[in-house]
Amino acid sequence: MPAQTVTGPVQASALGVTLPHEHVIFGYPGYQGDVTLGGFDHGAVLAQCLSVAEVVKARGVQTVVDATPNECGRDPLFLREVAEQSGLNILCSSGYYYEGEGGTAYFKFRFSLGDGFQEVYDMMLREVTEGIGGTGVRAGVLKIASGRDAISPYESVFFRAAARVQRETGVPIITHTQEGRLGPQQAEMLVGEGADPSRIVIGHMDGNTDLQYHLDTLAHGVTVGFDRIGLQGLVGTPPDSERLRLLEALTQQGHAGHITLSHDSIWNWLGRPLVLPDAVLPAVKDWHPAHIHDDILPELLRRGVTQEQITQMTVSNPARIFG
Repeated sequence: MPAQTVTGPVQASALGVTLPHEHVIFGYPGYQGDVTLGGFDHGAVLAQCLSVAEVVKARGVQTVVDATPNECGRDPLFLREVAEQSGLNILCSSGYYYEGEGGTAYFKFRFSLGDGFQEVYDMMLREVTEGIGGTGVRAGVLKIASGRDAISPYESVFFRAAARVQRETGVPIITHTQEGRLGPQQAEMLVGEGADPSRIVIGHMDGNTDLQYHLDTLAHGVTVGFDRIGLQGLVGTPPDSERLRLLEALTQQGHAGHITLSHDSIWNWLGRPLVLPDAVLPAVKDWHPAHIHDDILPELLRRGVTQEQITQMTVSNPARIFG
């Protein structure tokens, strides 16, 4: 089964080095109303994203999975433009963000009128099998998310719908966990609904430094995403030193075949230009899409992780999951 990219199907063997959780463009729901001061300059944003694409290509990256949910600025035609001009393979998502930060009003209203599960299922299935809107671009991955303390009834609709679409189509599933919580619960729900664990990545697992939390999630047969690497010191984003310790332990215990590495970086924030306060700058100084290849992989090698294991995490695992 080939991977479904924004420019068409690509064989798994051709995906190469993959960043499986990034955001080419992203905006928190509500940015769409701030057009007076936060309008979208297509040419400028395209130039910026193409510049980032060249940075990752220079590190050998061939494929990027864009994890942007539908209501957070997902733009399949823009992604196709970036892919065509850069030569990167890009996969586009279908799905919605978690209840706490997502655009919930629309579907909550729809759910109150009828069968919410069927509506979400129909949307995801159509976007995977036929295309997103009238773009002709098919989603290559389903993106679902939960909040910090529980998978809410609203969120569970998307989990159940994604599991059904995956059962019927084989499309991979990636998730968002919040503040290092609910990895095992997400995996249990998806696998319990019949989804194939070999094509599931539980995301942002590196937000939790407890080794047992990772082992409990891996016990369901899923892959764990260390995919906020570089973002450090905020709630749910421990230092890279702790992530490295966990990666070292997990690879030593034979789990390299179920780990992926990415940054969750945002190449361009939709809405007004983002100006961060000085107090936040230390947390994001390494949060850029070259960090893994420039800093993390060399350090893993120094710690005894083998090149074969690194290739598993960056090439073989994404090829199995997405292709």
